[in-house]
Amino acid sequence: MGRPRKHNPLNLPPRVYAKHGAFYYHHPAGRWEHLGRDLDAVKRRAAEIVHGQGDGFGTVAYHLDQFLIACKARVKVNDLAPRTLEDYTRDSEPLKAFFGRMYPQGVEPKHVADYLDTGLEMGRAVRANREKACLSAMFTWLIRTGEGGVQTNPCKGVKRNRETKRVRYVEDDEMHETLKNAPVQVWAMAELVYRTLQRPEDIITWTPRNIVERRDSSGALVRIIRVGQAKTGAAVDILVTPEIDAVLARVKAADTKKDGKVITGLTLIHRRDGKPYTYDGLCSMLKRRQEEVRDLHAIKRGPLAEMPSWGFYDMKGKGATDMWLSGVPLERIQVLCGHDSVTTTERYVKSRWRGIVAPNTVARAV
Repeated sequence: MGRPRKHNPLNLPPRVYAKHGAFYYHHPAGRWEHLGRDLDAVKRRAAEIVHGQGDGFGTVAYHLDQFLIACKARVKVNDLAPRTLEDYTRDSEPLKAFFGRMYPQGVEPKHVADYLDTGLEMGRAVRANREKACLSAMFTWLIRTGEGGVQTNPCKGVKRNRETKRVRYVEDDEMHETLKNAPVQVWAMAELVYRTLQRPEDIITWTPRNIVERRDSSGALVRIIRVGQAKTGAAVDILVTPEIDAVLARVKAADTKKDGKVITGLTLIHRRDGKPYTYDGLCSMLKRRQEEVRDLHAIKRGPLAEMPSWGFYDMKGKGATDMWLSGVPLERIQVLCGHDSVTTTERYVKSRWRGIVAPNTVARAV
């Protein structure tokens, strides 16, 4: 404990200081926490910190939990994607460890920047960016609801850690070898992402009710998958081609049955007990299958022994690029991808193209 202060007319607790008309707590790690202007509330807050009671009512940890409760309610009314709730739930834990004992009004942009810097130093720069987004969403919710006593979002204007865009193009043999003996649910997800170019988080929510009939431009009755893109809010009707129909038929053949009868109302891709898969669960199954392919090729000294990992989102990139290489107009690919402009779609597909380009063969003047 440091020496008692000689001049302390307000009888401030240890490590609490008055600056610029407010009070701050100086944490041992060097971080300054804004405690507010009310002296009685400041003393209570300082006592909580000293006695390790910082996760109580009104702290960031408390409000993060309340934010998650509000997010669950939004999921129930289809105002928030279940995957987003899963992400927020996961990202809230490291945020609690760093900000949990602070009050929202004490969180400043410099603290958010410190969090991002710490993530960078620990080799989790991208993960820290995602967690910052969760914290920002919580502050936006606090401002909207009037909770927490905050008027501004301290995450706004804080530059996130630099990220490198993923431009993985999955080769045909990598896709074929991985999926040919994969669980039917993994195979179906990869195929549907590749064929429809939709986000895996959207596909995982599809049920038989998404498959309907409508008339095309010629008046013929066709089957379509009616899609509502959660990220863009766009509605897209995707034609059920023979390739997609084959996927739907195989998924239906694996339907869950009880007492000899098919259980209805399930998502198209579901577990054996009829419950929907989580996106992380399907990703884990895909990773295990890739490990099996690597191990098999390592034994046989095959070409895929060192196959780089890939995910369902890479199937979307591969599908869009393959369509472009086959001559499909960018405008059609744009609609499926949900991009705002054709320029975005062009960058999206060309960044993955690794074709062979002929060099300059012009005869040089002697």
